Amino acid sequence: MVTLIKNDPVWTLDLGDDENRFSPTWLDAVEDALEEVATTDAPVALVTTGGGKFYSNGLDLDWLGAHPDEFASYVARVHELFVRVLTLPVPTVAAVNGHAFGAGAMLATAHDFRAMRTDRGFFCFPEVDIHIPFTTGMNALITSRFSPRTALTAMTTGRRYGGAEALAAGLVDADAPLEQLAEVAAGLVRDLAGKDRATLATIKARLNADVVAALRTPDV
Repeated sequence: MVTLIKNDPVWTLDLGDDENRFSPTWLDAVEDALEEVATTDAPVALVTTGGGKFYSNGLDLDWLGAHPDEFASYVARVHELFVRVLTLPVPTVAAVNGHAFGAGAMLATAHDFRAMRTDRGFFCFPEVDIHIPFTTGMNALITSRFSPRTALTAMTTGRRYGGAEALAAGLVDADAPLEQLAEVAAGLVRDLAGKDRATLATIKARLNADVVAALRTPDV
């Protein structure tokens, strides 16, 4: 179950306690929560995390297999989720509590900051091994956030990064044991919660303009 927990000034979006795949129902719940974050007048910062051994396992491939005629609209919706996170008018941080694979890792990538559990879980873009090329928008998102060398290695090898490895590679900004992860993640954004929303929204829109354009341009 997706849950939005409000402990001002840090709000936590719990993505669920299973694989947190991007099913239409899950997307509905996350979109509703992000709309509430985007429209509140309160000075907040947002942490997203999972409640089990997964942060998110990404695309719901079972649902896609059962609905092949909806592939294009589904991918467009996933892209819009990334756009929403990229452009939220509040500071954001992903607290990666466990496995973040594929689009789940991309969701974390769309945040302003990332913190990852040290002792368990992998951050991974497995597309090269599951024969699913990155869309142009996904490629733009990843390469905009990470160094060329890190992006090349992560995207072309399918390497699974543990917390310490992800930190060393620059995929995340901090790592911590699970019992400290929420506070470490919150510590990256708590003092930023009062930033002027209109100013921050404009900065993020301009900073991420090329990525947003790529995410909103369908692949031929």
